[in-house]
Parts: sequence; C-alpha cells; structure tokens
Amino acid sequence: MTGPVTRPWRRFERDLTGRFTVSVRPAWWQLAKGAAAAILTWFICLAIFPEQLPIFGAIAALIVMQDNVDQSLTRGIERVVGVLVGVGVAIGAGALFGPQSWLFIAAIIVAMGVGWLLRMTPSAANQVAISALLMIALGGLQLHYGAERLIETAIGAAIGVLLNALIVAPVRTSSVHLAIVDLTEHSAEVLRRIADALDEPRDRPWLAEMLADARGLQDERTRVHALLREARESLRFNPRSRRYREGLADDDAQFQRLQRIVTQIIGMARALADLYDPELTEDPFVIGMAEEMRRAAHDLELLVQSEPGAEAVPEPLALTTPLTIPRPNERHWVLIGSLMEDLRRVRGRITGELD
Repeated sequence: MTGPVTRPWRRFERDLTGRFTVSVRPAWWQLAKGAAAAILTWFICLAIFPEQLPIFGAIAALIVMQDNVDQSLTRGIERVVGVLVGVGVAIGAGALFGPQSWLFIAAIIVAMGVGWLLRMTPSAANQVAISALLMIALGGLQLHYGAERLIETAIGAAIGVLLNALIVAPVRTSSVHLAIVDLTEHSAEVLRRIADALDEPRDRPWLAEMLADARGLQDERTRVHALLREARESLRFNPRSRRYREGLADDDAQFQRLQRIVTQIIGMARALADLYDPELTEDPFVIGMAEEMRRAAHDLELLVQSEPGAEAVPEPLALTTPLTIPRPNERHWVLIGSLMEDLRRVRGRITGELD
C-alpha cells in the first residue's frame, strides 16, 4: 500500500508558506517587546519633535527587535548608518535636481551606488535607499529635517536594543542540548543497525535504508552546528549570559567529541553497504565485533543526559578489552579491517583516549 498522493497545489502552498512561516511560533513576549519599543519610541520622539510623526523612530524600534541582543545591536547600527547616508543622499539629490517628479529614481540609483562604494551589506544598502525614499516622500529635503530624523532613528534603535536586552533577553541554549541528545541517540541506533547486519544476513534494500539513515546524521550534525552558532550569538551582550555559558561550553565540548564519532559511524555504514556479503554473519570474529558495536552504542548514549545540568547516572562502561582478530578472513578482510579501525576510533572517542 502507498500513502495518500499529495496534490501539486498543496505542495506548492506548503513550499510557499514555508518561506515566511516557522515551525515553532516565536515567544509572545518578543512580539510584545517589539510593539512596546515602537509605542514607547513614538511617544518619546513625539514629545521631542511634536511637529512631525516619528515614523523613522518607530521603524527603527521594530527593526532592531531581533532574536538576540547581538543581532539587535547590529541591526540598530545598520539602521542608524543607513538613515545617515540616506538622509545625505536625499538632501544632495534635492539640492542638485530640485523637487522633480523623477527624484525618487535618482535617489534609488544614488543610494544603491553609495552602498556599493562603501561595501555595505545588501540589507544596509537597502536601508539607505528606503531612508532616502522616506525623506523625499515625507517632503523633508532640508538639513534640519534630516538631522531630526537621524536623532529619532537613534532613539528608536536604542530603545529597541535596551528593551530586548533588559526584558527577558532571548537565550537559545536549551535547543542545542536537546539536538545533541537526539544526535547521540540516533548515532547509537545506527551503530546498532550496523551490528544487526553482522548478526543476520540482510538484503540490498535493507542496506540501502541503513546507509540512508546513517547519512541523515550529517544533516543533524549540520543542524547542531547552526544551533550552536545561534546559542553563542544569543549570549553575546546578554545580561543573562553568565548562568548559561558553562552549560553551553559543556555542550560544545560534547559536540566536538560527538561529531568525530558521527564521521566514523557514517564511514562504517558506507563500507558495509558497499562490501557487504551475507557470508560475513558466519564468521565468529564478526559476531564478536557486532557485540562490541552494541556495547559502544550503549556507552555512547551514556555520554549525554536528557536534561542540561542533570547528574549523570552512575552506570559502568559496557566496553570490554579491544577485540582482536588473529586470522583475517581471506575474502572479507578489507571490510572487517575497515570496520575494526572505525570501531577502535569510536571506542577511543567515547572513553576519551583519542581526545
């Protein structure tokens, strides 16, 4: 039996919405902080410059409310610099060409050119163009008007950064630990499946599925890399970082050990899929190797706890003395030797001998 057929328009809808939606909703307080920053900026700037609506300040406050304080600071600087250059472009274009109907086009071209000359990032160059367009659209081509909009933008950016840092500053460390636990458990499961192929004869479809499962570890490892990078960024300039840094350092050290183990396990799965022969299950030394792989999988799972900071369960290592094969198999000695070397490295990583 096959599963239900996915209609093409459903697939298109899923691909389209996936470009602007996330699988997990962001924390509600992040959205609340963004709204609060924009509203607070609005009233403060309105009190300072009562003759103008504080559009620039509110936009800056919303833009800088990012997933972590480091990103907020970066976006704040980017927004202020973009407004500074954009205001200069708008005033310069107005002085050169006057209030022409095509001044928008000239401002866009000059703004993007200035951004390219200054080696700005694409988002920063866009900020320059947007700021210039807002200046022209709101009818302010005078120097004092531009200076007021720059001050307004700086106020909004500062309020956004401060609110994001001081009110439940975002921390992205818990997802890292859970991802490492999942990667560890998946690696142990793949190691057990490799051992199963040495216990009982397996067909090609089973081996292909096992290899695909092992290669999936690479995607998980890449995901943990990304989560670690996000976690480090979330602790940078974060007032709450002190209580999380030690746990993140432990997770990082654990991952550095684990990713080498993952490399060995993927190599074992690839070698087994390429050189497998059902006659391997009849070799008594191969049977002993399968048992050692299961013990290694058991001890691999003991390297992590399900909850960060939890006390380790005092279980003895299941690993025994290194397995030796005094007489290599004449037909399968290449595969057996490859599996033995990879298993030796996995054991060494687990016990810390190769660290």
